Amino acid sequence: MSIPSFSADRTRALPFDLLIVASLACLDVIARIMPHAPNFTPVAASALFAAAVLHRRVLAPLVPILGLVIGDRLGGGYDTKIMVVVYTALAWPACAAALSRALRAPPMIAPVLASSSLLFFLTTNFAVWAFSALYAPGIAGLGKCYIAALPFLRNMLEGDLFWGVVLFGGLWLARRLYASTAPAPDAVRA
Repeated sequence: MSIPSFSADRTRALPFDLLIVASLACLDVIARIMPHAPNFTPVAASALFAAAVLHRRVLAPLVPILGLVIGDRLGGGYDTKIMVVVYTALAWPACAAALSRALRAPPMIAPVLASSSLLFFLTTNFAVWAFSALYAPGIAGLGKCYIAALPFLRNMLEGDLFWGVVLFGGLWLARRLYASTAPAPDAVRA
């Protein structure tokens, strides 16, 4: 037995999905504005989680986008070109998992989150090198940019995996607790 679902009733599924989107986006905002290690946030994990639990998976990319937009409004933004790359990279797990059932399967959670961290590292640091004056043009400048960002990759990977455990593990635990307290089918009377 699992946590009750509204999947059979599409009219009730939308409010449930919107509640999940809002809750996960709020988690993303709170985690981003609270003191934390750089890049140790739930954004990618919440994006993947949304794709796994929402009835309307097309809503899953809203989770990271809303969390980032609101968080950037509260905490201050940065170069628009770099922001577009950041938003796209963090929406990738939601988009990929929404399109592929295989990427939502439990054995794929850690590999998808790890690949999300790596994709974020590669794309956003390339954008920093390409769109800012922080690093010299050319391969040497790009190399310095990636080397300087290695601690952020570690934080991102640890954060994505930690928050993946919190979200997916929390759902698993909630389902187990619900199953242990739900009445047996024979005990339910009409």
